[in-house]
Amino acid sequence: MEELLKYFPKLSEKQQRQYAALYDLYQDWNAKINVISRKDIENLYEHHVLHSLAIAKALNFSDGTKILDFGTGGGFPGIPLAIMFPNVQFKLIDGTGKKILVANEVAKSIGLENITAEHIRGEEENGKYDFIVSRAVMPLPDLVKIVRKNISNKHHNAMLNGILVLKGGNVDSEIHPFRKNVEVLKIKNWFKEEWFDEKNVIYLPI
Repeated sequence: MEELLKYFPKLSEKQQRQYAALYDLYQDWNAKINVISRKDIENLYEHHVLHSLAIAKALNFSDGTKILDFGTGGGFPGIPLAIMFPNVQFKLIDGTGKKILVANEVAKSIGLENITAEHIRGEEENGKYDFIVSRAVMPLPDLVKIVRKNISNKHHNAMLNGILVLKGGNVDSEIHPFRKNVEVLKIKNWFKEEWFDEKNVIYLPI
C-alpha cells in the first residue's frame, strides 16, 4: 500500500480500503484457483496492482468512459483501474471461467459497482468501448484484429479511442505494423522501482 500512496497520494478512504483488501482476497482465492504465480503473490501491489495503474498514469479517464479489459485473468488491469476510476464502466472478459469467477468475487467483496465480468472469448464480444486495456495476452497485431470491431467512434477523452496495453521487454516487432500511430510510454518515467525498467504502456488509437 505504501507504493500506491507514494504515486497516488489523493486516494479517498474508500479507495484505500478497497486496495488494501486486495492482498488477503487474492491470497485466499489464489490458494484455490491459481490466477497469480504462487511465488509472486507477495509482490501483488508492485507487480500487479501498481503495474495495472500505469494505464491510469498514461490517461486520466473521463467520467462515463467505457472500457473492455481483454483477457483479464483474475482481474488485471481491470480491478485496480475500476477502483481508481469509480465513474468509469469496465467490462472484464476472459476465456477461462475460473478466472472470471475470481474477478467477480473480488469485485463483489470490495463493493465495486462499476464492473461486470463475463466468461467469453474476445471474438464473441460485440459491445462498443472507448478503450481496450490488456496485459500481455497476445501480440498487438493479433489483438487489433479481434478488438477493432469493439472500438466506439465517439470520443470522450484527451486521447483518441483505442488500445492501451501493458507490455514488457522489446516491443519493436509488435509495434512495427503500426509505427506511424503507436506510442510506447515507458513506465519507469512514472514508477521508479527497478521492476518497471523494461515495462511499457503501448497506446494505439483506432
